[in-house]
Amino acid sequence: MSKNGRILVAMSGGLDSTVAAILFAEQGYEVVGVTMKTWDYQNSGGSKKETGCCSLDSINDARSIAVKHGIHHMILDIRDEFGGFVIDNFIEEYLAGRTPNPCVLCNTHIKWEALLKRANQLDCEFIATGHYAQVRNENDRFVISKGLDDNKDQSYVLWGLTQQSLARTRFPLGQFRKTEIRQMAIDMGYEELAKKSESYEICFVPDNDYRGFLKRKVDGLEEKVAGGNFVTSDGKILGKHRGYPFYTIGQRKGLEIAVGEPLFVLEIKPDSNTVVLGRENELLRKGMWVRGLNMIKYDSMNEPFESVTKIRYKDPGTISMIEQVDNKMKVVFHDEVKAIAPGQSAVFYEDNDVIGGGWIENSFDV
Repeated sequence: MSKNGRILVAMSGGLDSTVAAILFAEQGYEVVGVTMKTWDYQNSGGSKKETGCCSLDSINDARSIAVKHGIHHMILDIRDEFGGFVIDNFIEEYLAGRTPNPCVLCNTHIKWEALLKRANQLDCEFIATGHYAQVRNENDRFVISKGLDDNKDQSYVLWGLTQQSLARTRFPLGQFRKTEIRQMAIDMGYEELAKKSESYEICFVPDNDYRGFLKRKVDGLEEKVAGGNFVTSDGKILGKHRGYPFYTIGQRKGLEIAVGEPLFVLEIKPDSNTVVLGRENELLRKGMWVRGLNMIKYDSMNEPFESVTKIRYKDPGTISMIEQVDNKMKVVFHDEVKAIAPGQSAVFYEDNDVIGGGWIENSFDV
């Protein structure tokens, strides 16, 4: 046993997880690398060449790096769990007229559970990933905070992690900027890896065409939802659309309708196969309800509390007053925000700390 004990590190074969694993090895940990196989690209039916964290090349890269640094490596096949939960939910959310957030769902219910299960089997005290975030113990709570690099901070996608999971989680890259990690990789002899571009696509939609993915996965979907109406907020029919699951809140491009001015998707009504369109200013809302809370920094919020709330990954956040009502959060923004999409994650911050998060249920005007 090494001087610092044994740690299980998720290794995708990419830059961030590679540097994370090597850093722990250099710090004297006995590192066990695990590469998770979540998805078969041939099952997606897309046209794009296999790339990303589940490709054979990435798995081989992770194994090669591990062997070079004396890291024991294994492949963890979680395709059944992933497909039966994350992908099914992805489809169900679009069919319910919402915009899903599969990465959050996967982190919370699939990847961390799989990592902790294997860590227990291998007598690893901690698990680690290459996420740009930080975690600390404060007042008997394990608190996630933003990574040092604002452009790479990934705390938004980690709000669903439980206290039990966070107690055993390490984020070694949270105190570095991406430029520093790239330089570390070059210094370690991985110049090509440091230059590799990053992908922001959903892993199981490699061609970034979620509409095509839905069509391939749901038999007869186009026929079932075709012919619905585009309408204005006061009910005026503007034309026909291709089917409500193929649109998202805030969408402007690809509507294939001309009325002499730009229109945006304001609301999706699956029961009537109706898509409500309007001007950009009609996307503005003052508040929202958030369901399925997971509280991180505090066990609960007994009083109204001022926070910065993010409604999507790249959202800089808006000052808001949050008030917990049972397992929902009422959020009232100081300034109106645009395109609040049911199904997306809402994450509440106190300075750089994650207070908690949940799933956007609906929006409202005060």
